[in-house]
Amino acid sequence: MLRGFGDLEAEIMDRLWSWGRPATVREVVDDLQQQRPVAYTTVTTVADILHTKGWLRRGKVGRAWVYEPTCSREAYTAQLMHQALETSPDRAGALLHFVDRMSGDEASALLTALEQVKSRDAE
Repeated sequence: MLRGFGDLEAEIMDRLWSWGRPATVREVVDDLQQQRPVAYTTVTTVADILHTKGWLRRGKVGRAWVYEPTCSREAYTAQLMHQALETSPDRAGALLHFVDRMSGDEASALLTALEQVKSRDAE
């Protein structure tokens, strides 16, 4: 079952997604410490947990592990949305409530996405 990230997990993933490149724990710690104190060992532990859960891949560069996300932020968000939709016995009703709260730009983006899926399925 997919769940949202904890606070530190989310902060680590946010940085790695934003940077768009593999990074060491030291880089993540240094960036986090600009906003709040955090221990290197704590970030190491959480990065290892994210790796174990399959959210990060890692490789050695010299003596340090470098981490990078295994999926995009958009793919993760889509998985969360799909999971939330599965909790409702009335999916059409849940979708209606979801769409009702969208801005015009978001609704246009949704229509574009639906057309792309429709075109792909027609092939």
